[in-house]
Amino acid sequence: MRALIDLQKKLYPDLLHTMQQRYTILNSVNMFQPIGRRGLAEHLSLTERVVRAEVDLLHDQGLIDVTTKGMLITEEGKVVVEQMAAFMKEMMGLTVLEEQLKDTLHVGKAIVVPGNSDNENWVKLEMGKACVSFLKSTIMKNQTVAVTGGTTMAAVAHAMVPFTASNQCLFVPARGGIGEKVENQANTIAAEMARKANGDYRLLYVPDPLSETSYQTMLNEPAINEILQLIRGSDVVLHGIGDALTMAKRRKTANEIIRQLVAKDAVSEAFGYYFNKAGDVVHKVRTIGIQLEDLHEAKSVIAVAGGRSKALAITSYFQQGKSDLFITDEAAAEQILRGRSL
Repeated sequence: MRALIDLQKKLYPDLLHTMQQRYTILNSVNMFQPIGRRGLAEHLSLTERVVRAEVDLLHDQGLIDVTTKGMLITEEGKVVVEQMAAFMKEMMGLTVLEEQLKDTLHVGKAIVVPGNSDNENWVKLEMGKACVSFLKSTIMKNQTVAVTGGTTMAAVAHAMVPFTASNQCLFVPARGGIGEKVENQANTIAAEMARKANGDYRLLYVPDPLSETSYQTMLNEPAINEILQLIRGSDVVLHGIGDALTMAKRRKTANEIIRQLVAKDAVSEAFGYYFNKAGDVVHKVRTIGIQLEDLHEAKSVIAVAGGRSKALAITSYFQQGKSDLFITDEAAAEQILRGRSL
């Protein structure tokens, strides 16, 4: 396919550009429907005149419907988006990025979606859809899925779709709350995923981080201990990767600890562990939930993180973090590979 695309780029460069533009418009309608022409133009940074012309063509082809509420994709349009996805990834060079990223980060599989989630929220939704698609095709009956919090995991929950009735998966939070917006907390995300996937869920009502006294007290609570065993024995773990100082501030970490993180060159965070550029743990938050060693017992670990600004954090975490699948965006992938080549 790569050779054919290279030939097409030489012979029909305008055609490939037009195909990519129309695919992007159709995919955007699919993601944000119902959406008006003006909203679509602003989202894609195109003029309303260009959008109007393309929408008219896609409507004539029976790929979208234009209603008073906005544009909607048709069933035929959904088929086109699904069937064109692999070709468009190849054409945009994302397949090559995936292979390079897989080798660079030493992960089982890498999926790269177009865009930069630092600037465009729809890119997070695309990462979420990619995660759900993979999960739906691999999840086994009665498996337990642990999920962390954060805006990226919230996007995965937003994209969640029903699993088969026989799966009956159990969704659990990977750790306690960290005082952020309720919609971004692991408990909320686990519950939403379960509802959309036709599964079940259990919640963990503990703060994060904990003092030593509170930590020991919580561990002695039978109800807490029961859910903790479920969490640490999860079959599938879904998690994000954070920038160290950003996460420390979100946790309202004491200034003295933040100064220590800066002094120790902490650049990434996951599961309450802070890592430096070499991937060494330089600080650990006392938390009830999944620990790094638990990842080696899970059947599948899926990391989802994107944005050019997170490239260093991602590279740092994967110095030792286990992942069977890493889902990211084009901007992060390119920055990671650029950093490794220096």
